[in-house]
Amino acid sequence: MPQEINITDADIEYAEKVLLTEGKAFDEERRLFIRNLSILDLQAVPGSGKTTALLAKLLILERYMPLKNGRGVLVISHTNAAVDEINERIGKHCPKLFSYPNFVGTIQSFVDTFLAIPFYTNQFKQKPFRIDNEIYDEQVERFYLNTRNKGLKNYLDRQIDGLAFLKSIRITTEGKLISYLNGTPETFKLKNPETATYKSLLQFKLNLLKKGYLHFDDAYSLADFQLKSISNYPSILQKRFLYVFVDEMQDMDIHQHNLIEAVFHPDESTQSVIQRLGDKNQAIYNGGSVHLENIWSIRNNVMYINGSHRLNNRIASLVQNLALTPNPVEGRNINPDGSDIDIKPTIFVYKDHTIEMVIPAFADKIKELQASGSIPINPTHKFMAVAWRKEHDDHDKIALSDYWRYFAKSSSGKQIDFKVLEDYVLYVDKKKKTLESVRKNILNALLKILRLENVSDVNDRVYTKRKLMDLFKALENNEYEILKLNLYKWSIEIVRGKNQETLNSIRDYIPSFLHVFQRTITASTDFINGDSEINPGYIEEELHLNTFDSEGINIEIGTVHSAKGQTHTATLYLETYYQKDGSGASAKSYESQRLAGQLMGNQISSTVGTRVKQSARMAYVGFSRPTHLLSIAIHKDRFDFVLSDINGDDWEIIEIETQN
Repeated sequence: MPQEINITDADIEYAEKVLLTEGKAFDEERRLFIRNLSILDLQAVPGSGKTTALLAKLLILERYMPLKNGRGVLVISHTNAAVDEINERIGKHCPKLFSYPNFVGTIQSFVDTFLAIPFYTNQFKQKPFRIDNEIYDEQVERFYLNTRNKGLKNYLDRQIDGLAFLKSIRITTEGKLISYLNGTPETFKLKNPETATYKSLLQFKLNLLKKGYLHFDDAYSLADFQLKSISNYPSILQKRFLYVFVDEMQDMDIHQHNLIEAVFHPDESTQSVIQRLGDKNQAIYNGGSVHLENIWSIRNNVMYINGSHRLNNRIASLVQNLALTPNPVEGRNINPDGSDIDIKPTIFVYKDHTIEMVIPAFADKIKELQASGSIPINPTHKFMAVAWRKEHDDHDKIALSDYWRYFAKSSSGKQIDFKVLEDYVLYVDKKKKTLESVRKNILNALLKILRLENVSDVNDRVYTKRKLMDLFKALENNEYEILKLNLYKWSIEIVRGKNQETLNSIRDYIPSFLHVFQRTITASTDFINGDSEINPGYIEEELHLNTFDSEGINIEIGTVHSAKGQTHTATLYLETYYQKDGSGASAKSYESQRLAGQLMGNQISSTVGTRVKQSARMAYVGFSRPTHLLSIAIHKDRFDFVLSDINGDDWEIIEIETQN
């Protein structure tokens, strides 16, 4: 497809002024990508500024909007955080990009908006209540506990986990049942669709769909239905979107990848220009582990950005050795004076009784390098210790919690529904300093009470926030004003930290609230009066618990997954146990054993075993975070066995001794 727009040097200079610091400019590698508006794949190494180059292209496209024939631009990323970053960095410069006919969102929001919801609305003549795993699971649990179908109940009771099985059920485009796990279809346990149990399960699933309760996976099933029912639907979407950019392509699961390809297939018939961006070597999202199958097949037209502005030469060579998909990694990060950042990567060798001294030793190393001027005193980026596995049940298998006994699993996040009313008061989104976010939390709690009490609207549908407020507004009394005033008062009190007073006030109001629906408190008693399972102080202390502080050196502690996409000044990679290979002396359970060759300077082979591939992908992501110092923690037994001959010119070895 011929390019519709020719990007000029003036366009690129405009993007540089918006995105780069004064005096900085895009190099030729990035300029080639920014100018290119043809179908292609971009493979970019860690710290390459890939997303910034994409933002530059989007800024420039904004200048040429509206596009010919009213067509738009589609930008898809994997996470809400990535979409938020796009909005934060260029939103104020791109009002057209964030409005019709363009769309910037996650793969899930794209599927929901353009495929799942249109099919559902056409099929059921109404919009789904919500596409949300938590609400969906809540409804499944209610059915599981209250079903009176003895045959079905007996069947579910015979399963290893009947509730989990019930939650996993989806419907295929052939109208048959299938089980899904993290978006991946599994073999369904019931083969014969003519049995009473199969029919009961099918009816259960159809009832959930009709009532508008959809799991995220259901959206992909409905998307398949939409594509099957309207044969030219891909063409319709292609006509809408001239340019399609898919960022972090390596993080897509296979069902997401296949859907994108089905809609925007890059053959001679496509009407869209699709560009997929990412790094195949950083594919670590797949059920909490890594992609091993070759989901992302590179196009014939592929561009590379090999220069990393994050990594220095020493770290870049280590990262390159771990690349299962060979791609040169050029470390271009240097000191402000133009000299090389020449800090040897460090191996901390610990014993069983010194494992908790590893992170403090890392802090001491940072102080030493700061004292010598090798690491800035006030660095731009943080210090972090990362590990693959958080914890293990067996005492002899090392995990992150062995290095840092205080490690707290993150409980924060954009959770919508909770088990008890108290948590709706405690778990407000503290990042949003507005009453509206607190008000939404309280309304969600009231909606949950209605669901628990099985209150539906005139169409036998559960209430949404809007429907609830509309109902109260239509009442011929002052209940609407009372509810509005209460919501405002409760929101103010929660922001002021008066959680218990607010909780008591909400509990006092609920009988009056339910009276509007001619109901009393019955099924929602435990929800209303139940205690939070999490100590409120724990929420406040969570970040503190996952930080080691030594004389002003703050080291954040977390998983490799949590650090993905981040830049650190110094990173400590903590080896952890992950599924043993072999037995006896040849057993390989830790990164130091599986990746010994790469630590000693050898390029990894693409023919290595599954566990080695998994470890390589994880280490590739972990090793590619720091600008200055990369450190690794390895047990002395494993170091002596596999790394005793490691080159001292490439590594500094620090053996951690017992404290005096």
